[in-house]
Amino acid sequence: MKPRIRVGIGGWTFEPWRGVFYPKGLPHRRELEFASRQLTSIEINGTYYSGFKPANWLKWREETPGGFIFSVKASRFCTNRKQLASAGESIARFAGQGIGELGDKLGPINWQFMATKKFDAADMEAFLKLLPREAGGVKLRHALEVRNDSFKCEEFTDMARRHNAAIVFVDSDEHPEIDEATADFAYARLMRTKEDIETGYAAADLDLWAKRAHVWSKRGETFVYFISGAKVRAPAAARALMERTD
Repeated sequence: MKPRIRVGIGGWTFEPWRGVFYPKGLPHRRELEFASRQLTSIEINGTYYSGFKPANWLKWREETPGGFIFSVKASRFCTNRKQLASAGESIARFAGQGIGELGDKLGPINWQFMATKKFDAADMEAFLKLLPREAGGVKLRHALEVRNDSFKCEEFTDMARRHNAAIVFVDSDEHPEIDEATADFAYARLMRTKEDIETGYAAADLDLWAKRAHVWSKRGETFVYFISGAKVRAPAAARALMERTD
């Protein structure tokens, strides 16, 4: 059975993980192979900064085990703009780069917006209408990571729900926390890991996140990522949460 709750990290190439998460001496080319067998999902972050070729996506698919899922961070050229309604060409370029090569290992697309981007109902509605339903024959799911308090409103929540787009829940000191069921899946990014705690979050906090993840899972497949904070602790935090949610 596929896990109802998937837990992971952002990316798989990070030098401080070598000898901490990755075994000493593990070749760098085998890091994805290793990480994907310790976790149930990884959010690909490099796609936020640049595009990749179909061969890259196919390689990532082949290096990971059956049942593993990637989420993908959308290109910043789609979201870091004054008018989201003008992003059509960039969105098409991002979706057409070969992400469909992941096949059934393709999870949600995370569309992350700048903290300075305020909620504009007409502009956001136009943006959501531009999001493709499929890529390479693979159905797409969309998550919206908004970072401005103006999005904490019923109009945005209702809009996301109409488009079956998940609002990303963020545990952060800097960004708004929105916990609303707007899609048939859930997506969370936890950003408060601390380096002086071996598992990133204290045991009591991880217990609470596990309970919350089970609540989210009633919406559908749930993705929880440990991102930012003390990044060196992210894999340990993910493993600790997996033990509590399996």
